[in-house]
Amino acid sequence: MTFRPDAVQTFLDDVFEPSKSRIRAFPGCRHMELLRHTEHPHVLCTFSIWDSEEALNEYRHSELFKDTWAKTKALFAQRAEAWSMETIDPHV
Repeated sequence: MTFRPDAVQTFLDDVFEPSKSRIRAFPGCRHMELLRHTEHPHVLCTFSIWDSEEALNEYRHSELFKDTWAKTKALFAQRAEAWSMETIDPHV
C-alpha cells in the first residue's frame, strides 16, 4: 500500500491501531503483521496467514473489512495491490 507521505501516521493511529486486534481475532486469521518498506517509509504492507481461502473471503466480505478498507484507501497515493500466495517450501 503506497500512502501519501502525510497520511502514514493517520493510517497507523486512526485505522491500523484500532482495528488490528479485531482483524487478528477474526475467525480463521492465524497471523497478521504490518511491514514497512525500508527505503520508502510511506509504503506499507500487511502479511497475514488464514486457515483457508474461505476464511479470508469471509473477512473480505465483513463489515470490519469494509469499514477498515474504506478508511485505508482514502489515504493512498496510488492503487493498492494484493496477492494470495501458497507455501511451496515450508520451513518447520
